[in-house]
Amino acid sequence: MEIVRREKTGTDDFKVRQRRAQQMLRGELEGDELEQHVRESLITTTLDKAVEWGRGNSLFPMTFGLACCAIEMMSIVAARVDVARFGFEAFRATPRQADLLIISGRVSIKMAPVVRRIYDQMLEPKYSIAMGACSSSMGVFNNYAIVPADKFMPVDVHVPGCPPRPEALMHGILKLRSMIQDDPSLGWRERYNAVGTEELVPDAPTDSPAINVYPPGDTAGA
Repeated sequence: MEIVRREKTGTDDFKVRQRRAQQMLRGELEGDELEQHVRESLITTTLDKAVEWGRGNSLFPMTFGLACCAIEMMSIVAARVDVARFGFEAFRATPRQADLLIISGRVSIKMAPVVRRIYDQMLEPKYSIAMGACSSSMGVFNNYAIVPADKFMPVDVHVPGCPPRPEALMHGILKLRSMIQDDPSLGWRERYNAVGTEELVPDAPTDSPAINVYPPGDTAGA
């Protein structure tokens, strides 16, 4: 392998742009050079876009783990994945300061009201990610004691896997960021023309032995 070092030239070079900024601050740029520097430095946008950009790049996840998926959730702040690159590393220990709840593990019927109470205590705007097969579809514990997350609270993104790798959770967080910034990519139902194949339908029976659980059809998503 041969490594060749090439010097960058042109207005795109960082050092050149930095030198021009220093010249502008000293008042040395005039005429066409000043106008060109201003055109290259200014970005115009709307207030809504700026707010969505700030929200999408500064999510504060809640320090709350349920089961084995919590170990994978903890590892996203380590050097291998390094979620700090995107501004999501500030895990908060109180729902009053968090705006992202990662449901990392299985949720029992007795634990569902506790998770919902934590979600209700979070300040708006708030978001949630169902991490792993258990919180998405009850996973390997498909019995009467486990309940999927979207039966008792809104879920924005589902991350499959048992458990999902930290990279999968990272992908889910980036998908959530795209949704917050009003630039969502197509989901698999739209991509494969599978809209209408949801298991939960509005006319499904509403009786459920679970406590504090939404009946089918009233869920946040399927």
